[in-house]
Amino acid sequence: MSAVARKRALAATGVVLLLVLMEATGRLGLLGSSWPPLTDVVSYVMEPAARDLLGRALGATASAAGVGFAMGSLIAVAVAVLGVLLPAAQPGLERLAAVVNALPLIALGPLLITTVGREGTPTVIAALAAGFAMFVAATSGLAAASAAHTDVFRALGASRRVRLMRLQLPAAVPLLLDGLTLAAPASVLGAVIGEWFGAPRGLGVLLVGAMQNFQIEQLWAAALASALISLAAYLVLTGLRSLATGRFV
Repeated sequence: MSAVARKRALAATGVVLLLVLMEATGRLGLLGSSWPPLTDVVSYVMEPAARDLLGRALGATASAAGVGFAMGSLIAVAVAVLGVLLPAAQPGLERLAAVVNALPLIALGPLLITTVGREGTPTVIAALAAGFAMFVAATSGLAAASAAHTDVFRALGASRRVRLMRLQLPAAVPLLLDGLTLAAPASVLGAVIGEWFGAPRGLGVLLVGAMQNFQIEQLWAAALASALISLAAYLVLTGLRSLATGRFV
């Protein structure tokens, strides 16, 4: 068996064992009534009304997370590029990014509601969550070019813009893709949290409603749906990263 096949077999075995453990924990009541058997959650999801409700919520959360992911990633890369083109501004930009990331979401929520509205809050929080991870990756990636190549460009009189386009951005591609794999799950989490501040729809709304009304199957269904979105985004971007590794590394 090849190394790749062995890794896939181990991953599949791990997933199966996890599912069996979740089912057994629920059947035996080891963690109380708040941990239902996985089959009960699946049965709930198969009901037409529940499936329709989850589908609408999933679409709303995925839309907010996707827009926030794209917006946060683009802004983060733009700020990192600005720091390369204006080296004097780079320390200030890095401190600003750290301060914004340190702001507690519980404090940002009411502020965002009054500025962008309840429907826009999940998207903005998703952008903030994705943006910091992407900014760190972009900053590191743009500094990843080898010193020898940088010296050659400087000796040839290349401007900062030319070095950025011809050297630093190509060298940064693997780390940029690493940043995207981290930013995508973060944007889903940000969107779900943003929906807690009064959004009209989304998985976050279902989570809050299920907790308040002790609807355990709905709570787990919404939580698992959020996890599946994050996992799907991560796997897609990991595959893209693998494809790009051979070209840019």
